[in-house]
Amino acid sequence: MRSISTATALAVLFGSAALSVVATGTASAATASVTSPGGLVADEALKRVFVGDTSAGTVAATDYSGNVLASVGGIGSVTGLTVSDDGATVYAAVQNTHEIVAIDAATLAVKTRYAIPTDTGPRHIAFSGGKVWFTYGDQWDGDLGSVDPAVDPAVDPASGTDPVTMAQFPNSGTSVDIWGEALLDTDPLRPGVLAIGETGLSTDSMAVLDVSSGTPVLTAWHHGDYTLNNGIGDIDLVAGSDQVLVNGQSLDAYADGKFTQSGTLPASQQADISRVGFVAQVDGNKITTYRPRATKPIRSYTVGSYGTADLTWSPDSSRIFALVGTSTGKYSLKVLTDPDKNVPTLTVNAPSSAARAKKLTVTGKLSSTVALPAGAKLQVTRTDVESTKGKALPAVAVKADGTYSFTDTPPAGGTVTYKVSYAGDSGHAAVSASDKVAVSRAATSLSLNNNGKLYAYGADVKFTAHLGKTYKNRTVAIYADPFGADKPKKLIKTGKVNSSGNISVTVDMTRDTAVSAVFAGDGRYASKTVKVTSYAKVKVSTAISKHYKTAKIGSTSYYWFHKNSAPVVTTTMTYYKDRQERLDLQVYYQGTWYDSDSEYFGLGTNGKVAVNLGAPGESGIKARIRAAYINGSSGDSVNSTTYTGWKYLYFSN
Repeated sequence: MRSISTATALAVLFGSAALSVVATGTASAATASVTSPGGLVADEALKRVFVGDTSAGTVAATDYSGNVLASVGGIGSVTGLTVSDDGATVYAAVQNTHEIVAIDAATLAVKTRYAIPTDTGPRHIAFSGGKVWFTYGDQWDGDLGSVDPAVDPAVDPASGTDPVTMAQFPNSGTSVDIWGEALLDTDPLRPGVLAIGETGLSTDSMAVLDVSSGTPVLTAWHHGDYTLNNGIGDIDLVAGSDQVLVNGQSLDAYADGKFTQSGTLPASQQADISRVGFVAQVDGNKITTYRPRATKPIRSYTVGSYGTADLTWSPDSSRIFALVGTSTGKYSLKVLTDPDKNVPTLTVNAPSSAARAKKLTVTGKLSSTVALPAGAKLQVTRTDVESTKGKALPAVAVKADGTYSFTDTPPAGGTVTYKVSYAGDSGHAAVSASDKVAVSRAATSLSLNNNGKLYAYGADVKFTAHLGKTYKNRTVAIYADPFGADKPKKLIKTGKVNSSGNISVTVDMTRDTAVSAVFAGDGRYASKTVKVTSYAKVKVSTAISKHYKTAKIGSTSYYWFHKNSAPVVTTTMTYYKDRQERLDLQVYYQGTWYDSDSEYFGLGTNGKVAVNLGAPGESGIKARIRAAYINGSSGDSVNSTTYTGWKYLYFSN
């Protein structure tokens, strides 16, 4: 209990790197992600994509949507992947342990590890002519080797049946040499053809080999003299043509043992070519596709701002798989669909506003960098408050210049959306666009009673909303939003108004409350919301103790105390976090009540507080006291200011 002198104030007393194979099965939602890209290859037979991670020593398998199906660890520092012609085996070049690792494509179990007798490789890898080809070497000394899967690796190499053969680049040791760990590329539709690009120096040395017999034969050779390219970072065989694409940009034809420049594509860093000759080209944060021997793009994908480490086509040319950099420093597998389809540009231009039941005109244009078929048609859908799922309108023909137009008479007001769609064709992807029109609606009346009224704590108050004329909708929703962040706005009632246009709810007024009525509108009348605020007092009372009797002085009842007795005033008030009561004390002198003091005291969690007023020590004193909740000063603003009546005290001898 706290105390204070009666004459002056009041007081209150209250007081592993080990092998691990994840079983295959239904695709998970996880997308392949690697720290250090170590190869990317697609398997036609199983319709899987295999992704190597150099630093993690893993190879993961995904489906054609990029979802991880399985992974195998303990492979080593894998730097390249290739798959056998039958799709049954994935081969990984492992540089740190100097091995080619054969992995079962279906189960990811390691089938065989082929030891490669070199300290510099293997690095790049490709499958052609029934063999696994790999490159190795340093900047000044590079070469080509192979693994023959048909030879049992357990056989003693001394017997002449070692599956690994080194130093197979033709004329190795002469002027026809590839320095460094050269790049490799194959064409699945031309088995036995192998392209090689030198990486050891910033030159343009490259070769095409015929490996169909198992022994490489030089088809074409170019010595690094910078006449064709200024350094090779990527090389691809062009499907259906005796050409290579270097760095995704320079086309070099080969014939009679030589290379000659035969054309260029737009600038890029790297590329990959599909079996049917489509080109996927990387340039900054974009991957762009082209038709064979074309320089105008089919479509372009924006893949982020962190670079693309590798990309490959699916064998059926239906999609592109790309390892794209992320903000975390890792690379994520992205699947780019419909790469052979141009994405047209479609615009829709509707008036910003219009009158209901009046004709309006919508225009637009369908354009494409690849010619659209003659007579292309567009589907049109109108969505409004009465057709929320959309209503199909007559199809619209596209003119020869790509423009189109149509008229419509919107039957409903509000926001009306016109969606125009092109379904696509063999050379174009589907595309759609939309525009919105604010269609006029009439205004209706909506009212709500009891605004500004003050009620006793806990009063049951009837709120009635009245709705005027509407078209079809006669539903009104009523919400109550009590003051205070701990109680959210709540729907009290929703329903149709009665024949008089009224709907009522009863609200228990324990706090100041904002009550709102909402009409959502209909096809001809606009939505409307009205809000009123009604107020509620707190529930508060005081009790006096330590007196020896009660008796009237005049017509007023007093609590009588001996002059050396200290009155205790106990206040009970509706509890709210951090709420305080205010005690007001007045003293009677020569016919007038004078303010002695007012002081705030925090409530206990039970809503109570006791105040010891102290003993005046002299007789003949008249005093009175009351408790109050003061909105904004009692620690919160969720109720309206409330006072108790005065309690009168008299001190005798």
